[in-house]
Amino acid sequence: MNVLFSAVTAVIVVFFMGIRIVRPTHRGLIERLGKYNRFANLGFNWIMPVIEHIYLVNTTEQMVDAEPQEIITNDNLNAKVDAQVYFKVKADETSVKSSQYNVNNYQWQIVNLARTTLRNIIGTLTLKSANSERGKINAELHRTLCEETSSWGLEIVRTELKEIDPPKDVQETMNKVVKAENEKIAAVDYATATETAADGQKRAEIKKAEGIKQARILQAEGESEAIKLVNEAAEKFFVGNAQVLRKLEAVEKSLENNAKIVIPAGTELVNVVGEMAGVLPLRKEEKEIKSSK
Repeated sequence: MNVLFSAVTAVIVVFFMGIRIVRPTHRGLIERLGKYNRFANLGFNWIMPVIEHIYLVNTTEQMVDAEPQEIITNDNLNAKVDAQVYFKVKADETSVKSSQYNVNNYQWQIVNLARTTLRNIIGTLTLKSANSERGKINAELHRTLCEETSSWGLEIVRTELKEIDPPKDVQETMNKVVKAENEKIAAVDYATATETAADGQKRAEIKKAEGIKQARILQAEGESEAIKLVNEAAEKFFVGNAQVLRKLEAVEKSLENNAKIVIPAGTELVNVVGEMAGVLPLRKEEKEIKSSK
């Protein structure tokens, strides 16, 4: 009885010792006596204690820092370069096995591969082009890492350049150049705005001059029309009587100042004034008859 109890107890202990739970963020490789035996999926797994071992592999996205390094650019400047690599182990059995059996410490390997690749890429570029072509450097770094780690069971998600810092004196010079370019652009913008304002003022003056010109033309046309009407009236009432017209003008100007003018009777000027006033002049015979009465 005691032997049976001891055996049952031993089986229970061994069973619980062999329980392994695999979380959703991991996958497991089970080895028996140092040889790969089977793949441990999510959830409950059981291994034989002592004889079998399970190795858990993280399959979530991870990040490694390539660590800052000094790289000589194509224009012989020392640039401090740092980058980050984001990757993850693929969750299928073949990829998990490759990450453990095809490469030793894949994180360390990725760091060194990224550093070497950055030296090769940036070494062919000038410092200015390296700063302006970060997207191109990232793409080239990502492509190289994907090719080199294709047998490691990894997926290189993305790569990011953290910094490309030139020496301090070079940075100060670059800042002065950028400042000068910005001041140049601001000066050009100011000159353009001033020129635009001057053009606007010029157009306004032209419009004003055109308005004055048009007003004077209209005024001249009005005066011309008035002269025309006067001429027509003169032609109608004073045909062949230019001398009489001049006399009437003289009378008109004199009357404006309340002057008294004595006009001799029987002159043509009296007849003209009478016609304009609606009074017909008397003939000489009629005058004589009326005076005799």
